[in-house]
Amino acid sequence: MKYTTLPHTNIKVSKICLGTMTFGNQNTEEESFKQMDYAVEHGVNFFDTAEMYPVPAQKETYAETERIIGKWLKKTGKRNDIVLGSKIAGPGDYTAHIRTNGFSPEAIEDAITQSLKRLQTDYLDLFQLHWPERQSNFFGTRDYKHNPDDPWTDNFNEVLHSLDKAIKAGKIRNIGISNEKAWGAMRYIEESKYNNKPRMVTIQNAYSLINRGFESDLAEISMREGLGLLAYSPMAFGVLSGKYVEGLAGADSRLNLFPRFSRYSSVNCTKATTQYLKIAQDFDLSLAQMSLAFVTQQPFVTSNIIGASKLEQLKENIDSIHVNLSEEIIAEINKVHEEIPNPAT
Repeated sequence: MKYTTLPHTNIKVSKICLGTMTFGNQNTEEESFKQMDYAVEHGVNFFDTAEMYPVPAQKETYAETERIIGKWLKKTGKRNDIVLGSKIAGPGDYTAHIRTNGFSPEAIEDAITQSLKRLQTDYLDLFQLHWPERQSNFFGTRDYKHNPDDPWTDNFNEVLHSLDKAIKAGKIRNIGISNEKAWGAMRYIEESKYNNKPRMVTIQNAYSLINRGFESDLAEISMREGLGLLAYSPMAFGVLSGKYVEGLAGADSRLNLFPRFSRYSSVNCTKATTQYLKIAQDFDLSLAQMSLAFVTQQPFVTSNIIGASKLEQLKENIDSIHVNLSEEIIAEINKVHEEIPNPAT
């Protein structure tokens, strides 16, 4: 395994992070335990979860992922060996079964309290805002269209004040954002700089061979401000394994189970994936390992969040840490990117 540190901290984290959003839906508790056991045995010390998980979010399975992780932590006694991150759900119809008061002080306090209880721990190493309260073009929406009737009002300072309170109480150690845009990222950074508030140290956004939108503006912020990317969906919901273009996806694959997650299934996504598969085959690599290695070796990536529904997939994903893509492979990848830029953005 390879390691780095969370920006602005001395907390060592593995370059591969275990994503857990399948725990409690696609994966049973027993399967989830086996994944965590295997990941730790192979050097992974960073787990990412959220109060909203498993996905898709439903009232019936709400927060089951955190409960499973909490049981594993209690059973193994490995809490101090794990860097643990979770998230407060953003507002919207999708999460109305959780709460409806956004990132108010009461909402943040409740989210932290309940996550700690479910995870059976006294603190979180990283607490993240899952997506912005304001209306913006996140979750695969390409262009920003301003809505003058957006009811959101500027509360960056208030949010940081609430998070600072939790840090001082010892409940959380560091904070991050997720599914955020350049304007929001800089607003949080500037607010912390000039008002003596805690600093956002990470940003958890989608990043993959077919979604390199992070490079357009957020990568510069990441490098200049020390805002580390925790890259999610590096496999584009399994599309970048090649199994869909090769017709090998089973009935229990994510996109077959949940067809509404169509962000990575457009004509151009399929076209680009087919070309990336050819590159991988030409260089005697699996598309999965090439896709993951590409993400992991980007200089703005703090950790690459992998997720798997099967242990064999997890093994292959973790093994990608040993793959180093040559300049020749990167050049071939960039040719495809120039032809079909960001089909999943």
